Amino acid sequence: MATQNPAPTIPNLRDKLPKLEPRRRRPAPANPLPLPETPALPSPPDLSSHTFQVPTRRILSVKDHELFLSSPTYTLILAFVFGLSDAVVDTPISAVKDDECSPAIKSIISILGEAEHLVLETPPDESEESRFGNKVFRTFLDKAKAASPSWHQKLGLTSQEAIAEVETYLNNSFGNRTRIDYGSGHELNFIIWLLCLYQLQILTKADFKALVLKVFVRYLEVMRTIQLTYYLEPAGSHGVWGLDDYQFLPFLFGASQLLHHPFITPLAIHQQLTLEEFGHDYMYLGQVRFVNSTKTVKGLRWHSPMLDDISSAKSWTKIEGGMKRMFVAEVLRKLPVMQHFIFGSLVPAVEGMSTESEAGVADEENEVEGGGVVVEHDGVRHVHNANSWGDCCGIKVPSAVAAAQAAKKHGAGELRRIPFD
Repeated sequence: MATQNPAPTIPNLRDKLPKLEPRRRRPAPANPLPLPETPALPSPPDLSSHTFQVPTRRILSVKDHELFLSSPTYTLILAFVFGLSDAVVDTPISAVKDDECSPAIKSIISILGEAEHLVLETPPDESEESRFGNKVFRTFLDKAKAASPSWHQKLGLTSQEAIAEVETYLNNSFGNRTRIDYGSGHELNFIIWLLCLYQLQILTKADFKALVLKVFVRYLEVMRTIQLTYYLEPAGSHGVWGLDDYQFLPFLFGASQLLHHPFITPLAIHQQLTLEEFGHDYMYLGQVRFVNSTKTVKGLRWHSPMLDDISSAKSWTKIEGGMKRMFVAEVLRKLPVMQHFIFGSLVPAVEGMSTESEAGVADEENEVEGGGVVVEHDGVRHVHNANSWGDCCGIKVPSAVAAAQAAKKHGAGELRRIPFD
């Protein structure tokens, strides 16, 4: 009888398969810029023997800018701006009631209302069919400048020298007379005006929440009226590659407002219903809504790709930290912005910084395109018209507001879509 061969055994394939291991996720790229902290805000100066001075430009060279960045004034500005931002964490605009505001806050709001009234009684020249700035804007500035001393007397200022210093910041916060433009530098002038009022002890830390949610919000409304009326050009704009044609601080303050919001996420800026329902209470959403209304194409990714990109952040904490970094990097540390900054006695320059007469440049109000900065090349000093593009020629950028208004005048309905959308 033949022997039976044993049945072949089935190999255990499990032993031959490679061991499955969970894929290790790459760590998120670390931001090389540290998150700037809020410095302690210094106490207001002793004014018993104080000498006031009309503010002038002092950042007129790279060396001047470096001196500023290591100065107590740089720390003072950072402490004030970040202190304002920290004061409104998780706080909607409606949380501050009118009857809770101090007399100084009410006076400032009244002043801004009078400024807006001057705009309404100074209509633009409709014969100027241009998307660049309307020259009647200069007439408005003349009226505001004439009214400014009486405005400051309402705030309790009696010294003509003090008024001459402080009003310079307010007068420069509406835009540039010569260039008929407006940007984050003019917005910063408004904040420095408030800082001067703090230095004069007209405002206190207890006013900070109302300063942002009442005063700054009212300033934004006035500036939108001015922009829509006179078609101010964006100052040093990067076009769609900038955060916003005109403003920066609404995004910093607005991110603080939304820091721990239970259901409004960064992606909510793409939801029209959310913008309509909550835009009046949160500056970030309100500014995005305004930006959308001033564009001729539909979709943030087409007209504001930086805002669109930021909306992918996981939390408002990331955005708020990024806005603080951006304020330092793109405003205070940007020479084309800070070359227009003016220093007086309440927000002083440091020893060694240039003066306008030494540098041979015009004052800020009469400065032409770009702004003069003294640079040195091969041992030769040269007045260089720097701008945010880093070249010597000022690039005039037409107002997107003007384009949108012109489209409405010619009967355009809904915003046009990009063909790839």
